[in-house]
Amino acid sequence: MAQIRLIKRRIRSIQGTAKITKAMEMVAASKMKRAQERGLAGRPYDVRIRQVLGDLAAALPPGEAAIHPLLAHRPEVKNIQIIHITSDRGLCGGFNANVNRMAVGFIRAQKVPVKLVTVGRKGREFMMRYGFSVMAEFSGLGDRPGMADTAAISRIVTDDYMSGASDLTYLSHTDFVNTMVQRPVLKQLLPVQPAELPKAQNVEYIFEPSPNVVLGLLLPRFVEMQVYHAVLESIASEQSARMVAMRAATDNAKELIDDLTLIYNKARQEIITKEILDITAGAAALA
Repeated sequence: MAQIRLIKRRIRSIQGTAKITKAMEMVAASKMKRAQERGLAGRPYDVRIRQVLGDLAAALPPGEAAIHPLLAHRPEVKNIQIIHITSDRGLCGGFNANVNRMAVGFIRAQKVPVKLVTVGRKGREFMMRYGFSVMAEFSGLGDRPGMADTAAISRIVTDDYMSGASDLTYLSHTDFVNTMVQRPVLKQLLPVQPAELPKAQNVEYIFEPSPNVVLGLLLPRFVEMQVYHAVLESIASEQSARMVAMRAATDNAKELIDDLTLIYNKARQEIITKEILDITAGAAALA
C-alpha cells in the first residue's frame, strides 16, 4: 500500500508540473507571435539602410570616407568589443547555451583583449563565471523594448570606437529563422561596412546638403538600428525556443504520467489479486 501511495503522489506532482509547462508554452506562443512580427518587420529596413549607406559611400570622393570615424578601419587591432545578447530568464532550451558557446569560441581564438557589453542576465552570469571582462551590462529590457531602451547600448559602443577604446566591435546574438530553428550569429558592427551595390543598382542621387554630411548623420542611426534589430531577433528566438522547450517538457510529463499510471494499475491489480487469493484460501480452509 505504501508503494501505491508514493506512485499516486508522484503522478499528482507530475500532473501539476505538466499544467505549469503547458501554461508557459501558451504564454511563450502568444509572445512569440508579437516578437516575430516586430523582428521580421525590421528586416526590410535593415537591408534598405545598408543600400543607402552604400550609395552614400560611393558618392564620396576617393579617400574622403576615411574622415568618418565609424567607417575608418584601424591598421592595427588592439582591442575588440562584443555586444553579447542573451535572455534574462532560462527555461528556453539551448538558446542561451548556443550563443554563449559561439561567443566564447570567438573570444578564445583572439590574440588581443576582448571586452563585453552584455544584454541579458544569462549572458552576463555566464561570462563573469568564466572570468571574461564585462565592461557594461543591460538587463530587464522586457519582451517589447523600444528603440529608446537600446539607445544607451549603441551609444556606449559608438563612443568607445570613436575614442579608440575599441578597434573592432561585433554583435553576438541569435537570428530567428523559424519556430524550430534559431541560429547564433556573430557579425561586425564597427567599423560600419556599407553594402557593395551591383553596378545596375548604383544610381546617382543628389544628396543635400552633401553626401558627407548626410553620411555623418546616418551612421550613428545605423548603429542604433543594428543593435535594436539584433535585440528584436533575439527576443523572437528566445520565445520560440521557450515555446518548443515547454512543449517538449509537457509531452515528456504526459509520457511519464502514462508510465506511472501503468505501474500504479499493475501494483493495484496485484494487491487485489492477492486479497482474492487470501479470501479463497480462507474459504477453502473452512470448507
